[in-house]
Formats: sequence, structure tokens, C-alpha cells
Amino acid sequence: MEARPDEPARLPDATGPDVEWIIVCHEGYASSLAAVSLHDIGLHRATDLVGGFQAWAAAGLPVVRAADCAGPGIVPPASPT
Repeated sequence: MEARPDEPARLPDATGPDVEWIIVCHEGYASSLAAVSLHDIGLHRATDLVGGFQAWAAAGLPVVRAADCAGPGIVPPASPT
């Protein structure tokens, strides 16, 4: 899923240079590029999860299914194509 912080569907509290962004992808490569892009547009608190979701899960950190989540800030994953 791709989203931009300036889209109409954005979270209202996810704008501005003081917001901390933590970008996560599957293995950490795309999220690194995304974090750099956010830095380029002035969001200097952007970072990514080194190793991505795979490293998170391999470390035994908590993982829940998107279907089990609800509420503000929870973005469901894109359907596989």
C-alpha cells in the first residue's frame, strides 16, 4: 500500500515536520528509501525498521494479524496481487 501524508485520506495527526515516522516494509530495503524520501520533503524525524518486518518477527517481537486490529492509525495491508 502506498500513501502520501498529503492525501485526503491521511490521518489528520500525521502531518508536520515534528511527527515521528517509522516506516516498515518486508525486509527493510524499501522502507530505507521511503525514509530518505520523507527526509527530502522535510520530515526529518522519519526512520525505518532495520531488517523490516522479517527482522521484527525473527526477534520474537509481538505480531498481530491486521484483521485483529482496529482504530486510528491502523492501516490494513494491501491485498496481494
